Amino acid sequence: MTLPIVAQNYRQQSPLVFCLTNAVVTNFTANVLLASGGAPAMTNLPGEAGPFASVASAMLVNLGTPTTEQLVAIREAVDSASAAGTPWVLDPVAVGALPVRTEFAKEIIAHRPTLIRGNASEILALAGWDSTGRGVDSQDSVEAAITAGRELARKYGSVVAISGEVDAIIDAKRTTLVRTNGIGLTRVTGGGCALGAFCAGMLAVHEDPFEATVAAHGFYGLAAEKALANCSGPGSFAVAFLDALAATEPQELEELNYEELTHA
Repeated sequence: MTLPIVAQNYRQQSPLVFCLTNAVVTNFTANVLLASGGAPAMTNLPGEAGPFASVASAMLVNLGTPTTEQLVAIREAVDSASAAGTPWVLDPVAVGALPVRTEFAKEIIAHRPTLIRGNASEILALAGWDSTGRGVDSQDSVEAAITAGRELARKYGSVVAISGEVDAIIDAKRTTLVRTNGIGLTRVTGGGCALGAFCAGMLAVHEDPFEATVAAHGFYGLAAEKALANCSGPGSFAVAFLDALAATEPQELEELNYEELTHA
């Protein structure tokens, strides 16, 4: 895989990522994009979301704190992105645990997101399997969700990324496990949500969504490892992580620890 080239293109092109995301993580998500070399844009306003989705480099739809107005804007943006060919990411936060967002996610997934990114419990629930998620926290293992992820990939033509102790990246024919120590990201708000935005930016600069997603998870994880080695706790980790995103070089992906699995 040409992972360093993906990261290099991201830095050179600075993609504009339109984030329809949740209120808890907006600031952190914007800072992650800026630190890594991307350009963030945040709006949840109906009437603006559609036009913006058609001109952005990529789009994130994150269902973390949905409001009635935001759901209207998301429908508008997804329609527009689909028509314009804008790559977009669906992050089904807490799907399966909460009913309104679960039904909404099942509605918009029919528009075939380029990438579906969530934890194991969210992916299981989105595929219609039993899951044991607790709000935004996964109680299921990544390994337990791989088959469900493959089902989603085949059904919607999407790449599926399952984040956890190891990250599984899946499409209809390929599965890759990315191994980095991202434990620090579980101790700050927005680590996973911002990863969805970062993935969107990588999708915008590379023709293979699968490789772009592997590169995004690898780069993000390597930065998290650096931050963990240079912090004294969760507060300093968040700052160190932004610094590490800026300092990590594309060629470091050449040393990424990943494993390619064979589909049954």
